[in-house]
Amino acid sequence: MPPTPRHFRLARDAMAFVLAGGRGSRLMELTDRRAKPGVFFGGKTRIIDFALSNALNSGIRRIGVATQYKAHSLIRHLTRGWGFLRAERNESFDILPASQRVSEDAWYRGTADAVYQNIDIIASYMPKYIVVLAGDHIYKMDYEVMLQQHAESGADVTLGCLEVPRMEATGFGVMHVDEHDTIRSFIEKPADPPGIPDRPDLALASMGIYVFTTQFLFDLLERDAADPASEHDFGKNLIPYVVQHGKAVAHRFSASCVRSRQESEAYWRDVGTVDAYWEANIDLTAITPALDIYDTDWPIWTYSELTAPAKFVHDEDGRRGHAISSLVSGGCIVSGTELRRSLLFTGVRTHSYSQIEEAVILPYVTVGRHARLKRVVIDRGVTVPEGLVVGQDPELDAQRFRRTDKGVCLITQPMIDRLQA
Repeated sequence: MPPTPRHFRLARDAMAFVLAGGRGSRLMELTDRRAKPGVFFGGKTRIIDFALSNALNSGIRRIGVATQYKAHSLIRHLTRGWGFLRAERNESFDILPASQRVSEDAWYRGTADAVYQNIDIIASYMPKYIVVLAGDHIYKMDYEVMLQQHAESGADVTLGCLEVPRMEATGFGVMHVDEHDTIRSFIEKPADPPGIPDRPDLALASMGIYVFTTQFLFDLLERDAADPASEHDFGKNLIPYVVQHGKAVAHRFSASCVRSRQESEAYWRDVGTVDAYWEANIDLTAITPALDIYDTDWPIWTYSELTAPAKFVHDEDGRRGHAISSLVSGGCIVSGTELRRSLLFTGVRTHSYSQIEEAVILPYVTVGRHARLKRVVIDRGVTVPEGLVVGQDPELDAQRFRRTDKGVCLITQPMIDRLQA
């Protein structure tokens, strides 16, 4: 259930700083033209909308977003969808591209450097706390709960942590904590992750979420910037330094995750591979999905295009426009197509006699007649030719498209163009 309102909200004195400059190379061609936080998700939103919505819903009204890799699509989305925060209400929304502000030959050299290069902008708002966020994960979380723990514990840094089965934490940065969740060591991708004292079968894995008192963070960043041996990264440099020389405390996601009545688990996903991306989107077509995107108590804010309603046409045997266990966004026309367990983003057009199953189809794709598509992710704006068959011949699929180990095919327009050359 959503958290109850509090009379005293530390979020009013906080600023969220979202790190959104990463490429996300494991998403392959999906990030050829856009950064990972700008990748489409869930029918209407982008990945970054989850971190931003969490901040807004938590009561944070000052937000900065640092961008770097192929940022145009992301910046355009942020400008269109997040420009409603107003200075006259003591709100702000700053898009902070890497712009050689500190040195003419220095872009953002790491996650910590992205914050360091914008110290003057942060300082102009005088927030008491800084919430540093990764912009590329899917989850719902009340940062106010984490802020309160930070203030009450007297920590120099509070780290958001997932409770995961111990041997599944080998790919994360893992916290070795005592019985009070004070971090004794921070271990990057350990072969034998340390368990939690009260739950030795579980480990605490970093979520890439950090809370600092602003002045402490500024001092820490100044020290790190002067260190020529540093990679200027929170996980590799700053957090280990605080663990060794200060007080670092773990915050368990289970304490602040936001769940509706329909959600049985504390939902967090890194959709950083094509398989994980496909699975998280297709999961939304379930009768009761693990992530409730219909939760009006904790809405996911985004830029919403003005579109006509979705339309389903033709009612003949073999040419019936219908969708089963699927999400279909505005502006879509399902014309004589059988659609099963699929997710269609805005403006998709599918034509007669086509069969589409377990497909994630990004905006403004056109699917030609007689196409048969199964277990696919189709990039924005692709025109699928008539009669294309994907999902029946693994060897042929792998020759033509990006096919994953789990049999999901990623299809982009250049791949289609090579077929027709």
